[in-house]
Amino acid sequence: MQQTIVRNLSRLSVSPVVTIICNTFFCRLRGLIFQPPISYEKGLLLVFHKESRLDSSIHMFGVNSDLAVVWINRSGLVVDVRLAKRWRPAYMSNRPACYVLELNPARIKDFSIGDQVDIEAGLLDNQG
Repeated sequence: MQQTIVRNLSRLSVSPVVTIICNTFFCRLRGLIFQPPISYEKGLLLVFHKESRLDSSIHMFGVNSDLAVVWINRSGLVVDVRLAKRWRPAYMSNRPACYVLELNPARIKDFSIGDQVDIEAGLLDNQG
């Protein structure tokens, strides 16, 4: 299981998030289904091969807790942030994204549209 660290460069006071990387269809589909609530310092980073609104949409079927969801484009810019409610059908970003960061709902205010994010392990550099 590959991990990386996501930092909000626009808000240096926000603690980094240790994330598990989901870059395959089945990993993204499963996501946090039937998992216990995600801890405050951890997250799940869904990685897509291209920027898209549709491809980066998420579902909450089978997810037992609400999530803070952050959509990030190829340049590391936050393009949308939402509180996703458990067991809801779908959420889609208002702008194309190729990363979706799923977090503990208490972290909803840690990211805002326009924030610059750094994803370790060179993921931002290797897309394309």
